[in-house]
Amino acid sequence: MINWFINNASYALYFSFFIGAVVFSIMINVLFLRFFKTLGIRNQADGTVIRWGALSKPSVGGIAFYIMFLLSVASYSIFFEPGRELYQNGFIGLLLSCASGFIIGLADDAYDTRPVLKFGIQLLCGVILIASGIYINVFSSMILNYLLTIIWVVGIMNSINMLDNMDGITTIVSIGIIVNTIYRIVHHLDFTSMYLLVLLGVLASLIAFLRFNWHPSKMYMGDTGSQFLGVFLATMGIVYFWNDPYTPGTIATGKLITGTVMTFILPILDTTVVVINRLSKGQSPFVGGKDHTTHSLAYLGLSDRQVAWVFVALALCSFSLNVMLEEFLIEWNYTLTTLFAAYFIFLLTFFFYTTRNKRVQSRERLHKIKGTV
Repeated sequence: MINWFINNASYALYFSFFIGAVVFSIMINVLFLRFFKTLGIRNQADGTVIRWGALSKPSVGGIAFYIMFLLSVASYSIFFEPGRELYQNGFIGLLLSCASGFIIGLADDAYDTRPVLKFGIQLLCGVILIASGIYINVFSSMILNYLLTIIWVVGIMNSINMLDNMDGITTIVSIGIIVNTIYRIVHHLDFTSMYLLVLLGVLASLIAFLRFNWHPSKMYMGDTGSQFLGVFLATMGIVYFWNDPYTPGTIATGKLITGTVMTFILPILDTTVVVINRLSKGQSPFVGGKDHTTHSLAYLGLSDRQVAWVFVALALCSFSLNVMLEEFLIEWNYTLTTLFAAYFIFLLTFFFYTTRNKRVQSRERLHKIKGTV
């Protein structure tokens, strides 16, 4: 009975914080939209930005994400035990890495920084997390663990950044990942975790931002938002999925990897499709283009809003699969690994061949036009 009252009080406290954070985030975005009309808007003629939409809009949404992140950290000392986790190495690492991602993103929106500088800061974010004790721990070799951590952090930061090419998409994907993480925390009744309050704060800022980012959008999150979200989500992936703090050492490796991939399936799919497409054309994977999973759906005739709804459906599917993994698939075996792998390969094949066939069709139309001139 005592636990019931404690848990219900925790629900009420977190819910009140979440609603307040949504309202506050909307107010921040309205303010930014009014006074910051040029941040992140670059000269489209220089080819530095390739977006699906033709209109340039201010990229200020990411600033609200970071503000709510910091307010959530500060609020923990009010609602829970002051300083209990603030001075732990892991959380200090999260603060420093998120600050680094936010700053390089803001600099890129304002000044269009060199790609090598952005890549260097992404590497630094991974190093900071490792130094603070946050790293993927699946191998017996620490060198391999550190290397996988660096690849994961840099990969997710770039994946989230590349997905920000159509209204609402990165926002939806990030919401889906955070909801999966919150579900895992709540499922294990871990209401004293500082990460839970921070996740709720960032989730609230994303939901508020979606009001302005849904097609036709009024603003973008910019690199300020995507770089911050990238390192933040990558860290949550390490803490709650790769390393599974609730059943350490007892979960099967196949189930561990499956849960991680299902949570981050949309950015992983998009990056994989883009890399394959561009390498097959002899291009650098880091050169912009319209060969993303979002574009493949648009090539099928879907509108921007319909593409966004498809991503909402895929995010809900990801959440359902994670609930299934957590609630029902306790005993793991190779058959389950094969089934989940087949689901991933099916989506990968679908998106890859859609973009590839569109590229072929575009060349055929070009040849026909030249033949009639």
